[in-house]
Amino acid sequence: MKTAFKQYQRIEATGLWRPSPDIQRREVVVSIGEATLTISDFNEQALTHWSLAALERQNPGAFPAIFNPDGDPDETLELDESETMMIEAIDRLQRAIDRARPHPGRLRWVSVLGVLAAVAALLLLWMPVALQNHVVSVVPDIKRADIGHTILQRIERVSGRACTSEDAQPALDQLAARTGVQKVVILPAGVQSSLMLPGGIVLLNRALVEDHEDPSVAAGYIIAERARSEAQDPLDDLLDRTGATTAFRLLTTGELTPGIIDTYTEQVLSEPRPSLPDDAVLSMFARTALPSTPYAYAMDVTGESVLGLIEADPMAGRPLQQVLPDRDWVRLQNICGE
Repeated sequence: MKTAFKQYQRIEATGLWRPSPDIQRREVVVSIGEATLTISDFNEQALTHWSLAALERQNPGAFPAIFNPDGDPDETLELDESETMMIEAIDRLQRAIDRARPHPGRLRWVSVLGVLAAVAALLLLWMPVALQNHVVSVVPDIKRADIGHTILQRIERVSGRACTSEDAQPALDQLAARTGVQKVVILPAGVQSSLMLPGGIVLLNRALVEDHEDPSVAAGYIIAERARSEAQDPLDDLLDRTGATTAFRLLTTGELTPGIIDTYTEQVLSEPRPSLPDDAVLSMFARTALPSTPYAYAMDVTGESVLGLIEADPMAGRPLQQVLPDRDWVRLQNICGE
């Protein structure tokens, strides 16, 4: 700090100072001290002293450079571009003061992060599966939703923007509520059929609403995604695909890099959705009181490969609650436009 001050202690500059907006600017002499900036008139009478540590520049990189005391933007000092040496001196001394100032909070955070990093490293080296399970269990719902929306944004770069319509949005919300998920998104392309993302976000290809007259088909695909998410949490699937270092990063920083998101997105969009035992799928249909038969025939029009979902339909012979009113379903079918 003292070394920096000695270099600049004899520097003076001229500038325009204004103590408040309603007073005309006046030309002044600016001199620099070890911790203060002194503004004087041309008779060497000090008009004010500003603390360098509490000095703010209103327009970094622009000229004339405009400074003000911290918390008082109405009092200003303007230094022309020709006063480069003074401007550089202010900047260097401010940085020197900041380095000399104690940072107990920063040290405390460094210590906490160091401990966390050491624990996380131990888990990563000796118990990668336990680490991944721990991360999946502690990530809060709001962070899961944030990850899900980030993945959706990446997918939209391939598929095109999600279909939206003011008229159809209420129907989309009803479909999500009826099937027990947080959000349903219709995509014009990209996803082969359906996909559940972290945060309870289910993506559907537009064909699932446009090519079927019965909303139970789209609902069935959502129910199937719920069953898959019970078999393996979507966040757990992401960590499986991108490696233990992803779990470590998520635990220590709470963030995922674009590269991690891209790796997961490329893999999950290029592969068929994993199959599940009929019992697991039928159990989810039963819990949501939805028929499995429309979904089964949408997967295989002959019914041969999905006979178990048809014959053991938990809602067969029972009164069915309408998934969506006809008017709302028609609106939803038109959500992607032409």
